[in-house]
Amino acid sequence: MTEKLLTGFDAPILYAMYLDKPMRDHALLQAIARVNRPYENETQEMVKPHGFVLDFVGIFDKLGVKVRSLSVRPMRNKWASCSLQGNLNFNTELLRVDRKVGEYVIVHELLHLSVPNHGKLWKSLMRVHLGNYESVEEK
Repeated sequence: MTEKLLTGFDAPILYAMYLDKPMRDHALLQAIARVNRPYENETQEMVKPHGFVLDFVGIFDKLGVKVRSLSVRPMRNKWASCSLQGNLNFNTELLRVDRKVGEYVIVHELLHLSVPNHGKLWKSLMRVHLGNYESVEEK
């Protein structure tokens, strides 16, 4: 999150905020307020009742992975992708799905930074971080 976007009503409308560095106190509160500010524009048929805040700092630390780059972009055939070099790509459609599905996809890709396949170790780590992940996987 860039500090320049935290103040003023002329800042762009934020649907999601990805925390990639520690924030606290007033700066964190202001950032959350910025992304959660509702927006409605009937002429452009845009409605935003709330926003999403994803704390990648806490997730990265908990999973013990290093992320080189992170992007959120339209993708045609998948929810996300990652590379062994630490590049993560997430589909913009994840912002519209159920929170548990979004968390599943994020943890799924983050674990692939250290475990490249879906073997026993990967499944065990998914259970540690998400519990009964299989129920979300079916969605």
